[in-house]
Amino acid sequence: THGSGVSIFHHIARGAASALPATRSFDPPKIFEAIQRYRVTTMFLAPTMVHVLTTSGVHRDYDLSSLHTIFYGGGPMYVEQQQAAVRTFGPIFCQLFGQGEAPMLIATLGKEEHLAGDDPVKQRRLASTGRETTGVRVRVVDDEDRDVPPGTQGEIVVGGAIVMKGYWGRSEATAETLRNGWLHTGDVGHLDEDGYLYITDRKKDMIISGGANIYPRELEEVICTHPAVHEVAVIGVPDEKWGEMVKAMVVLRPGLRADEADIIEHCRRSLASYKKPASVEFIAELPKTAYGKILKREL
Repeated sequence: THGSGVSIFHHIARGAASALPATRSFDPPKIFEAIQRYRVTTMFLAPTMVHVLTTSGVHRDYDLSSLHTIFYGGGPMYVEQQQAAVRTFGPIFCQLFGQGEAPMLIATLGKEEHLAGDDPVKQRRLASTGRETTGVRVRVVDDEDRDVPPGTQGEIVVGGAIVMKGYWGRSEATAETLRNGWLHTGDVGHLDEDGYLYITDRKKDMIISGGANIYPRELEEVICTHPAVHEVAVIGVPDEKWGEMVKAMVVLRPGLRADEADIIEHCRRSLASYKKPASVEFIAELPKTAYGKILKREL
C-alpha cells in the first residue's frame, strides 16, 4: 500500500531476497538482528524509522557492515536528524521524494550530497529533497499556476509519465489535482538556482497567524536542534485575535528536561519573533501512521 514497494522490483530483477522482520512494531534490536543475520544490503525507511534506529543506542552491538544503502522518504527528514544518522551509520543514505499520485520518484538527494563538509552551498542543500529525476518535470507555481522565481515559495507541481490518470471514481478530486496537464502535489516549497527542490510543508498544514504565513517545518527544524528534544510537531490552534496561534507538541529525550520557556527562547534565537510558538505542550509520544508519519489532524 506504500510507494516504497516499487523499490522491491529492482531487487527482484537482480535476484535479491527480501527479509521481512517478524515483528508488529519497529523494534531496533530486531531490525539490526535481521540485517546481521541476512547480510542485508539495502532498506527503505520512513524518516521516523531512521531516527528511531539512530537514537536506539544499540547499533554497535550488531554487525551492520553489509548495509550500503538506506533509502528514506515519505515525510520530512530534519537536517539535524539526517546528519546524526550519517554520523551513526555512514554515508549510505539516499532521500526520495514521491507521492501515491506520482510513484515512485519525483526527486532524489544522493548519497554523496549528504556529505556537505564545510561547503555552505552543500550544507544548504541538505535541507532539500534533491533534483528532479529522469523523465520528470518539477515546477513551483503561484495560485494562478504561473512559475515563480527561484527561492520563491509556491505549490510544487509535477509532470511526466509517472503521474496518475486520476482518482478512482472521484472525478471532481481528479479535476482539482490534475490541472493544466500538471499534478498539483499540495506541497509548498521552492527551487533554487540549480534546480534543487526544497519542500517547506504541506499546503494544508500552513498556519496563518495575523495574516502571516507560518510553515511548521521551519519551526520543527529549529526545535529539534534543542538538546532535550526527541521529536516535535508544530500545529496551528484557533485564536480569536490572530486567527491561529503556533503550538509546539514536544517529546523529550529520556532523562532530559526542558520547559515551555526554554523551547520558546530556543526558537527566538533563530526565528523571527512572530514565528516562535505561543505555547508548548510536552507529551509522551506523537501519534503516527503505520508508515511513521505524524498524524497532525489528531494533534
